[in-house]
Amino acid sequence: MTRVRPRARRPPRLPEPRGTLSAAVLERLRGTASGRLPSADGCSPYGDDLQLALYVLYELHYRGFRDVPDDLEWDSDLLAIRGTLEDRFLGTLRADVVPALADTAGRALEGLLSDPVHDPGSVSHFLRDAGTLEQLRDYAALRSLYHLKEADPHAWVIPRLYGRAKAAMVAVEFDEFGAGRADEIHSELYADLMEDLQLNTAYGHYLDAAPAEMLAVVNLMSLFGLHRALRAALVGHFAAVEVTSSPASRRLAEALSRVGAGPAAVRFYTEHVEADAVHEQVVRHEVVAGLLEDEPGLDADVVFGIRATSLLEGRLAARLLKAWHRGSTPIQGRHA
Repeated sequence: MTRVRPRARRPPRLPEPRGTLSAAVLERLRGTASGRLPSADGCSPYGDDLQLALYVLYELHYRGFRDVPDDLEWDSDLLAIRGTLEDRFLGTLRADVVPALADTAGRALEGLLSDPVHDPGSVSHFLRDAGTLEQLRDYAALRSLYHLKEADPHAWVIPRLYGRAKAAMVAVEFDEFGAGRADEIHSELYADLMEDLQLNTAYGHYLDAAPAEMLAVVNLMSLFGLHRALRAALVGHFAAVEVTSSPASRRLAEALSRVGAGPAAVRFYTEHVEADAVHEQVVRHEVVAGLLEDEPGLDADVVFGIRATSLLEGRLAARLLKAWHRGSTPIQGRHA
C-alpha cells in the first residue's frame, strides 16, 4: 500500500470579495446575507467580481469551504445566481470564439500540434528561456488552483460518454489519478512540486492571489463539466490540454532545472512529457473520434471547447507576460 505525505486536507477558507456580487455570494455562504442576491448586470464577464463569484459557487461541488454547510451545494438561490453568471460567461465566450471557415474538431486539433521553436506569447517558452525562480514560483502558485484538483472536472464527462469514448476517457483518467497509487496522483505530484518550491500546498491557498484570468481558466472546466449539454466542449477542452501539454511540460522542466529547482518540482513536468504524449494520441483518436462516431452532431461543440480553452489560456498568458516583462508580479496579495 502506498502512502502520501501528510498534508492539510481541510477545506479552504472563504476568499476575500472583489466586488458587490462576490461579496453578496460570500455573505450568503457565511449565513449573514439579508435579502435577494444582487443582479450580475454590469459585471464584466471576464472580470474579478463575476469570476470569483462563479469560482466560489463551483467549489461547492468540489471540496467546499470551511464552516460552509455542505447542503448549500444545492441551494436554489445560489444555483439561480450561478446560472445567471454562467449565461453571461458562456454567452461572451461564444461571441468571442469565432471558428475558422469549415472548422472541424480534427482541423482544430491538428492546428495545436504545431509547436514553434520560439513563441513570444507563450509562458512556457518565456520561462524556459528567461524565467527566474520567483517567476516560476508565481506560475506554480497560480496554476495550483487547477493542478491540486487535476482531472477532477474532466471526470464528470465519463457517465455522459458511450463505449469507445468512455473506455478511453477512463483509461486516461486512471493515469491522472495515479493508476491505483495514491502517491502518484497528479495532484499529489503537484503538491510535491509546490513543496519543493517552498509554496503552501493547501488546496485553494492561492485563491486570493489569483487574477480573474486564472479563475476563468479553472471556471471553464467546471462550466463544461457540470452541464451535460456541454459534454463535447469538455472533451474538446481535455483534448486541447493533452495535445499542448507534452511540449509545454518539457519546456517547464527545462526551466526548473535551469534555475536549480529540486527533483520533485522537475519530476511533475517530466512525468507529463511522457504521459501526455501518450494521452494526446488516446484522446484524439479514441475519446474525440469515439464521441463523434456516436454523436456526429457534436463536432462544433468539440471545436468550441478547443477554441475557448485557447482563448482563456491566451488571456492568462498575456497577463503573466505583461507583468513579468515589467519586472512585477502577476499575483494579487500573498505569495507565500
